[in-house]
Amino acid sequence: MAVESHSFELHGTVDEVAGRAIIRFDEESSAQLPSRGQVAVDTEIKGEPTTLVIEPDGRRGHWLPLPASLRGSVKSGDPVSLPASVSKVWPEVEVPEDLSDALKQADDLADTWTSLTPMARWEWVRWVGATKNEQTRERRVEVSISKLRDGKRRPCCFDLSSCTDPEVAKGGKLIE
Repeated sequence: MAVESHSFELHGTVDEVAGRAIIRFDEESSAQLPSRGQVAVDTEIKGEPTTLVIEPDGRRGHWLPLPASLRGSVKSGDPVSLPASVSKVWPEVEVPEDLSDALKQADDLADTWTSLTPMARWEWVRWVGATKNEQTRERRVEVSISKLRDGKRRPCCFDLSSCTDPEVAKGGKLIE
């Protein structure tokens, strides 16, 4: 998973949004990425190769939750540079407990879920998690199971370039 020859540098600044430490990438760094949506990149942090998924900010830019390996060594306002190349392989998404439980109960979908690309699984997780409203979230879990049973491989047509993390976003945009 070493950074490849088609590599570039991502430059950003450590920031705190709603109590969470993130790296906001500058305009030039975001412009190097192939999508205004999520992008998986191979990078190295403190000499350790890793694959990370960079999130869209809803303003044609990108951000990243501050990796645990950098916590304690950087603070808000510090510049951060990461060597990167677009990853050929998406990392697996951490499926939230409510969606995971629903998928386990829908044992008829085990093969369907595993047949999805990792990027598609990221989209399902993003769509379920893109709300603070508990009732909406419960409904999205139910709809996910229904859509998967109907053969849908993606959740819907939501804006992939919007920030869907409700803890740090308002109206699809990363909080300034």
